[in-house]
Amino acid sequence: MSRPAASGASESRFSHRADTLQQLARDVLAHAEQGGASACEVDVSDGFGQSVTVRRGAVETIEYNRDKAIAVAVYLDQRKGQASTSDFSPTALRETVDAALNIARFTAADPCAGLPDAELLAIGSADLPDLDLYHPWLLSVEGAVDLARRCEQAAFAISTQLNNSEGATVSTQEGQFVSANSLGFIGGYPTSRHYLSCSMIAGTNDNMQRDDWYSTARNPLAIGSAESIGERAARRALSRLGARKIKTCKVPVLFEAPLAASLIGHFVHAASGGSLYRKTSFLVDSLGKRVFSRKVQISERPHLAGGLASGYFDSDGVATRDREVVVDGRLQGYFLSTYTGRKLGMPTTGNAGGCHNLVVRPGKRDFGGLLRKMGRGLLVTELLGHGVNYVTGDYSRGAAGFWIEDGEIAHPVEEITIAGNLRDMFRNVAAIGNDVLVRGSKQVGSLLIEQMKVAGR
Repeated sequence: MSRPAASGASESRFSHRADTLQQLARDVLAHAEQGGASACEVDVSDGFGQSVTVRRGAVETIEYNRDKAIAVAVYLDQRKGQASTSDFSPTALRETVDAALNIARFTAADPCAGLPDAELLAIGSADLPDLDLYHPWLLSVEGAVDLARRCEQAAFAISTQLNNSEGATVSTQEGQFVSANSLGFIGGYPTSRHYLSCSMIAGTNDNMQRDDWYSTARNPLAIGSAESIGERAARRALSRLGARKIKTCKVPVLFEAPLAASLIGHFVHAASGGSLYRKTSFLVDSLGKRVFSRKVQISERPHLAGGLASGYFDSDGVATRDREVVVDGRLQGYFLSTYTGRKLGMPTTGNAGGCHNLVVRPGKRDFGGLLRKMGRGLLVTELLGHGVNYVTGDYSRGAAGFWIEDGEIAHPVEEITIAGNLRDMFRNVAAIGNDVLVRGSKQVGSLLIEQMKVAGR
């Protein structure tokens, strides 16, 4: 794997210098003031990337992207207008601001609209730690093709039962941005995210199964080796051969770590301001109440070095901070932006744009220990469909995985449905594994739920 270049040698890789983006943001703010806006906020971004896919040893796709954008929001008191452009010329900037102002003039006043309180903004951040978010990967197309081929070859080498592939993909993305508003806030920084994946198909005729594995990180050196990713994808596909249905039952269900993150994602959605003020969440009026089992502790850590959801400030420019979201199962805080906080009569939590590095405290058991604790039940490794009702909490998803007997995998399972209610599932978390897999904003090990309904034959 190619070693990344030093962060300081990277600015020339972008279409524009960072100070150019800052000046563009200042120009937009000036145009808005001249046009009569009472307030304005602007985001300027510039990025590029490359993605290469190899399938059965041959190059299937090579894709490049280079993107830039300016998004403007202006306020005429409590009326808001928004517009955007990918044209950075002075004329385009003025026209975009004018378009946003025209929209604001015809928009109904909203008492909750407006910029954050000035004292909440991330102004004067010289003492903040380096978040270590930018690691350019000087990877040529030839190097990416070679890496993808090695990944897929390692998978095929595991067994002759692996006779097809959906391909191996190498992707690298780099970007920089500047956010600013008319209260004096301006900030931004470069980021990177790199990715290597492999998806394999095992078996023949009516006995075919697919599975995949991937690794993603800010720093390419933190991505797993091509060979290890390919081998893991291969073994996962092979392990699913001979899958069958099971009888309908109520049993403990273990969500493998990658899927456990989706359960935490459902919690975030339900505890977010937009769902709460619209009253489309089963967690309305749950602050201070027990929503998880006592075993669950969830922290938000926006300043983790290299974190995939780290940031000094949110999309409103509000400074981020560490906080405890769930303590001993009790909900300590929602996920609120400036706007949704005002709708609820509460202060922002610095979560405009989403959560920042939610860390679920791991338990003492590894994956094998969780299987032994479960004894008999279902291990879920794949979920299908989108059967989540956030108003009621009802949860029903197609699933595949493995049947567990005496704390060990007995056989693969497919064509089943698991069902429950998120209220009960969260309160009945029996154990949390220490097999934490970091692929995004939620960091959590495998989750064992005491009981769910499994519909089969």
